[in-house]
Amino acid sequence: MMLTKPLLLLRRVARNLVARVLFGAVLALAMAAFAPKILPLVPDNWQGRIKPDAVIPILNVLASTMLTVTTFSLSVMVSAFQAAASQATPRAYRLQLADTTTHTVLAVFTGAFLYSLTALVMYRAGFYAPETSVVILGVTILVIAAIVVAILRWIDHLSTLGSLDDTLSKVEQNAREPLARAMANPALGGLPLPEGARIPASAVAVPAPRGGYVQFVDMSKLDDLLGASGASLTLAVTPGVHVLKGRPLAWLLGKVDDPDALCACFTLGETRTNEEDARFGIVVLAEIAQRALSPGINDPGTAIDAIHRITRLLSECEGLRDVPPEFPRIEVPRLSAADLVEDGFAAIIRAGAEHPQVVGIAVDGLKQLESSGWAEMAPAVKAAQGYALRHARQHLVVSEDRDDLAGRL
Repeated sequence: MMLTKPLLLLRRVARNLVARVLFGAVLALAMAAFAPKILPLVPDNWQGRIKPDAVIPILNVLASTMLTVTTFSLSVMVSAFQAAASQATPRAYRLQLADTTTHTVLAVFTGAFLYSLTALVMYRAGFYAPETSVVILGVTILVIAAIVVAILRWIDHLSTLGSLDDTLSKVEQNAREPLARAMANPALGGLPLPEGARIPASAVAVPAPRGGYVQFVDMSKLDDLLGASGASLTLAVTPGVHVLKGRPLAWLLGKVDDPDALCACFTLGETRTNEEDARFGIVVLAEIAQRALSPGINDPGTAIDAIHRITRLLSECEGLRDVPPEFPRIEVPRLSAADLVEDGFAAIIRAGAEHPQVVGIAVDGLKQLESSGWAEMAPAVKAAQGYALRHARQHLVVSEDRDDLAGRL
């Protein structure tokens, strides 16, 4: 499914911890309006049995304990994510911040605190009628059940949180979706731009309003703006590219009523994100391998693990589908197999040139990719294999290591 601007915003809000936490306060406020309506469904003998004195102590316990648990959990989360950033790469840290399990658990803890605190305030202010206490107790029991489930999930999750294996797995999982979307919707659903195509002299540049990474291109909105005037557009950038203020985002052939509206269709940010950037996950895995091969860490095993994951991801790229463009007025540079291979292997080959086992695994992975269903992949991996062999000849001092690597090609 193609990512749209409303869906992108919805996903970002859903991953935002604040949005989830506020649900607890909203729940407590909503009880003031809905509790009287739910009350007729409760048996009469229960209504007389449950009084505010039975509910308020429970809310007091929740408010005090959940604040402590939330503070402790936040400190654990920050420590784990900082460890992931130092062991892997700061880019992996940003992917860890989108960890749904951690966010859900913290949202339950903090939401329960806000719920209990808000409910206490509503009781003291007289917004809750005494007879609705049975309904408030029922909701509080549901909140306690959610807390118990969250604690169990949190205990299980803490066993891997922040570990290098967990970080590698998350990066691989996050890389798979945008890669699959790029295969299914070549050129973001637009018309693929032929390699080496020249921009017409009459085309007008659409300048970037500020510098930053291109995070998202609203193709549907662009197509609507172009369709109203019959103009066409050639994108100069794709998600993941860094642009400077005033540099072309695209080239416009024709005229539109509001050129500034074209700029608004490009979401720019200070950081690179993976929502539409098919290359980002591969780059992060390669960075983790580079960090592992640095003299201060010297962990070839992690580099080899990253190579295997990159190879798996690229092997799943069976080629760009030949589908009719959804937005024929917009030309977009297509994702290149050569770029993916370079992102995944070039930096690792340079960093691991003195490690025969690392270069050997990289060459083996490239060898397996030769049979990829993507026709562009074979020449790209052949070039990368030659690049690996040239580096090995320069850095491997033992002739047997060099001969073994040459024999794998």
